[in-house]
Amino acid sequence: MTLPAPDRRTRRPVQISTAIPSRPALRIGRVSLVWRGRHVAVCGLLAAAAFLLLCVSLGRGDYPLSVPQVLEVLVGGGERLDRFIVLDLRLPRSVGALVVGAALAVAGAITQSLSRNPLASPDILGITAGAGAAAVALIVVTSGGSIVGFLAGLGLPLAALTGGLLTAFVIYLLAWRNGVEGFRLVLIGIGANAMLIALTNWMLVSADINDVARAQVWLTGSLNGAAWSQVAPAALALAVIGTWTLIAGTTVGALRLGDDTARSLGIRLHTQQGLLLAAACALAGIATAAAGPIGFVALAAPQLAVRLVRADGPPIIASALTGAVLVAGSDLIARTVLPVALPVGLVTSALGGPFLLYLLVRSNRKVSI
Repeated sequence: MTLPAPDRRTRRPVQISTAIPSRPALRIGRVSLVWRGRHVAVCGLLAAAAFLLLCVSLGRGDYPLSVPQVLEVLVGGGERLDRFIVLDLRLPRSVGALVVGAALAVAGAITQSLSRNPLASPDILGITAGAGAAAVALIVVTSGGSIVGFLAGLGLPLAALTGGLLTAFVIYLLAWRNGVEGFRLVLIGIGANAMLIALTNWMLVSADINDVARAQVWLTGSLNGAAWSQVAPAALALAVIGTWTLIAGTTVGALRLGDDTARSLGIRLHTQQGLLLAAACALAGIATAAAGPIGFVALAAPQLAVRLVRADGPPIIASALTGAVLVAGSDLIARTVLPVALPVGLVTSALGGPFLLYLLVRSNRKVSI
């Protein structure tokens, strides 16, 4: 589009181009997509890094295997002992690291998009703490013969999911005032997180020492003893909810622009906010049930993906791959690099703490300017 503008010397109108450069479109039949070359390249590199970390993790242990040996086993070959070690002993843990990291990252990308705040994530808002409190109640109370409401009949994964959803519902109601504003949501979530952590500590203090030991190992966020019974539900939830989130990508992008803009685009604001928040809580709750509360992955992975892709908001696929790389790499460091094997949650917290301080300082500078 061009607009006429007067020339100062001749007083004649000249044509000034105001055309906005657009991204090339990719058309496949009736489907039309926007081609983002950098996004595709970054996702490809992240996927390759995740697969490489998977192969390295499968080969590290008391019985070491090289990456070619691991690849041979994964394609159906290899010796019988190698297949047993890779497929039966190590694969559930390694796949669990990728699935849990991706689920937490997608949950963080959704909450940060809804609140339009980079500090909003399930572990900061108290959703992970709610899932952890419900799971700890199931561990330390029901084992002594008592029953905590209906949690005893649900099992650990459903108990953690129920705790996360209930916490998110309460936080959403408390933050509601003719809509949900990101800053108020974060403040209320921080308060709820502190109260739920205090409740969890009270249950640990008053419980039997053996139950406390079990719960404490789980609370640090550990993939030790991961089995397919824990990994499979998290993988299924990630596939279903992640696919739905990708389909709703246009809605997520509109919600980043503000409530008024989303309404003007024909989006049912409160309905979509509730559905997306429920999806984020489901992913965070199931990931917490599978590996315990692994801190700072949901906070850091979407923001790292934003910087890698150079997008306006947290991209879903890039965030999921970044989270998978973070958890898989942290688990590899916790198992093999450090002198003593540590839970993966301690490594992610050590790496995520400085990143949280960076986000706080950056946000404070933006407000000051």
